[in-house]
Order: sequence, then structure tokens, then C-alpha cells
Amino acid sequence: MIVEKLMTAGAVSVSADTTAASAARLMEQHGVGALPVTAPDGRLWGIVTDRDIVLRCVAGDGDAEAVTVGELMTKEPVTVVPEADVREAAALMAGEGVRRLPVMKNGRLAGMISLADIARSRSCDMEAGIALSRISSAPADGKRY
Repeated sequence: MIVEKLMTAGAVSVSADTTAASAARLMEQHGVGALPVTAPDGRLWGIVTDRDIVLRCVAGDGDAEAVTVGELMTKEPVTVVPEADVREAAALMAGEGVRRLPVMKNGRLAGMISLADIARSRSCDMEAGIALSRISSAPADGKRY
């Protein structure tokens, strides 16, 4: 199975000047834990997670209404293409210690795929389980999206 079949197309994204508070509200509204950070033309600049907002802003006494996602995001996130095999995406997540991957097509954001998407597909249960095990036991290196 390919990534395109499981990804969320047209994923909600934010610009680098979006405040942490606005990003958090978008995450809550859409039931997601990460938002791609994009340029107006769809190029990917980074990714910001609920964890980034909590640890890099709130826990550090930052003002979530003033701090921007550009200050909090992980720059140059690992990505995947829509034509990639889902097993490859799971292995990439495991190797990089991340739970979500922006899906890029022709240099632009096409969607997002998460470990949960892969697990729900039931066609890659073992790969999803292995990836989750590796991600959960990996040392913290700042990624965790």
C-alpha cells in the first residue's frame, strides 16, 4: 500500500508567524497534534507539535500569544512522497523517532501521514508496532513530531 492511500490530504498548516496559542487552538479544533509550517506557496519550512508548544513555550514561561511557531518549530522535518510504500514510511518514522510525516509532492505539502494512520489501516500492524516501540524507546533528540 502507498502513503497516498492513507495520508490526510490537504492537511491544515500554519505560517511561521502564527502564534503558539493560535496553533494550539487549530490543533484542538482539528484533532491533530502537529501542524506543518508552510510558506504561502506551499513549501514546507518546518513542523510544530503540541509538545513543542508546551515544552518550548509554556514550560519556558513564554507568552503563547506572542511566541510564533517559527520560533518553536522543528526546521527541515523528515518527509515522504505520496508514492512511497507505507512500510517505508513506518521504517522512516522509527528510524527518525517521529510519529508523523509531512507528505510532499513536487516540493509542496500534499498531506500528512501519522503512525496512527498506518496502525488503523490494519495492513501494516507489525510495522506500526515496531515503529512505535522504536520511537518510544529512542533517546530524546528534539524531534518527536
